[in-house]
Amino acid sequence: MIRAALIALLAALPAAAQTPAPQTGGADLPAGQTPAAPAIEVPAPLAVDPAALRGTGDLGVVIERATGSVLVVDQSDRAALCRVEGLGDLSHASLTFSPDARYAFVFGRDGGLTKLDILACSIVDRVIQGGNSIGGAISDDGRLVAVSNYEPGGVKVFDAETLDLVADVPMGSKTVGLADAPGARFVVATWDTGEVWVLDHSADPANPVITRIEDIGANPYDALMTGDGRTYVVGLFGEKGLTTLDMWDDPPQPRRILPDYGKNEPDLPVYKMPHLQGWTLASGTYALPAVGIHQVLWADPASGDEIARTDVAGQPIFVTARPDRRELWVNFAPPDNGKVQVIDAVTREVKQTLEPGPGVLHMEFTPRGREVWLSVRDENRVEIRDAHTYEVVGEVPAQAPSGIFFTARAHRTGL
Repeated sequence: MIRAALIALLAALPAAAQTPAPQTGGADLPAGQTPAAPAIEVPAPLAVDPAALRGTGDLGVVIERATGSVLVVDQSDRAALCRVEGLGDLSHASLTFSPDARYAFVFGRDGGLTKLDILACSIVDRVIQGGNSIGGAISDDGRLVAVSNYEPGGVKVFDAETLDLVADVPMGSKTVGLADAPGARFVVATWDTGEVWVLDHSADPANPVITRIEDIGANPYDALMTGDGRTYVVGLFGEKGLTTLDMWDDPPQPRRILPDYGKNEPDLPVYKMPHLQGWTLASGTYALPAVGIHQVLWADPASGDEIARTDVAGQPIFVTARPDRRELWVNFAPPDNGKVQVIDAVTREVKQTLEPGPGVLHMEFTPRGREVWLSVRDENRVEIRDAHTYEVVGEVPAQAPSGIFFTARAHRTGL
């Protein structure tokens, strides 16, 4: 849209303004003088009332999982700007942002891929690309949007501008943990076959170069890419431990970490799988949610060895670091999902237990970590707390809210 507007403005300029001034050669100039720089014409400012303009850096999107709608919210005002409906089944929805942070690509559980204009508060386009999808990612150049599917499996890749299908990559398996990697690549794990696939779209978006890495482990349930785009971490449900891949290697080789956690303890019923998007690096150490035990695990990034464990109030879902990495905030699966605990990253001890209300599904810090927004699903509200004093400072009414996504994610790899 911006490119089209610029083209229209240029077309409206007088012909003389569109013709570059002749270059002045330097052969006849006196010694020591340089030719004058040619005049460069640029379009005039758009005739728009500045009061009608706004940026997107302070905005976010809250998923309303029960009603197929989303709220566009303003962080500074601690308020909702609008509600957009008609996004289908959002019971396990996620989203990613375009590089300019104007558009959100929402991935619904019904296979819907929706392009949302958060400034206009409207749906730009929507396609049903599969029967059951579980997340997606946008390429580092912002041109491709990929969707991970349970049904029919594999990954589909779309043009971010038009939502036209660019590539369909069957994998014979449910796929999880789809993430972007530097160089117009996507990385995804396969639940049924225990593999990781790297799709390189840099040379030909419609025909990606595919690298398949086997022996990842039994039933990968989720995965994530570190913020520097180097390490892909895969969580395993069918066995203990995790697997990491160094994306600088060619090809990447799987390395197991934490292979022994919980092996001498009885597994508890898993009411909800933890999300590795809540995995974090704090105080130079990996911290991540354990599966089936009430603990947060700490591991050395270099060796992958377990260093410590922190006992927590329930089965952790997200272990989310405050942006300064000084604290980690943890929420839980039922029946403990009314609590949030705060862990000191230095002592690795729980320093605060909060009770925002039943059904705390997600937490999102403002980009510089001053506040944290918590979705309290069962009370139909988003609670806002000061991330240092823990005091409640605001609230936004919402219909069964779940995921909260601020536009700062547009500039971070793996999100």
